[in-house]
Amino acid sequence: MSWNDLRKGRFSQSQREYFVTFNCLNKKSLFYDANIAHQFCKHIELNEEKHGCTWLTWVLMPDHFHGLLKLGENGSQLSTVVAELKGATAYAINQALSSRGKVWQSSFYDRALRQEDDRKSIARYIVANPLRKGIVENIGDYPFWNSIYL
Repeated sequence: MSWNDLRKGRFSQSQREYFVTFNCLNKKSLFYDANIAHQFCKHIELNEEKHGCTWLTWVLMPDHFHGLLKLGENGSQLSTVVAELKGATAYAINQALSSRGKVWQSSFYDRALRQEDDRKSIARYIVANPLRKGIVENIGDYPFWNSIYL
């Protein structure tokens, strides 16, 4: 699916919740390195503060990120929030690795949640990713996730 296909119909609405996914460039497994994963995780809170949004649930996988994002009332745009998280984390990761270049694929996937969507089920789906991939047998053993629902 092309980047333009992913952007078709994208609409940002204050207080709306979005299921967001983005991948490392070429699906490179950067985040098996715990130090690099921590570089990403500390930017979640910074992103929330900057944009007045809330990452309700998220999991950082070795080669991608899933999150349930609620936009704030300040008019922040979905694309801006995601782009700035990707940009800030790419900079931090490049600094930590003493490298340069792209960290993330240029696009991201999003789906706006409907009122009838079960947030707790979506949160469980997101957080269970390391279990489904066989990285851990117990989610408590995986450090790179958070959820207000669980």
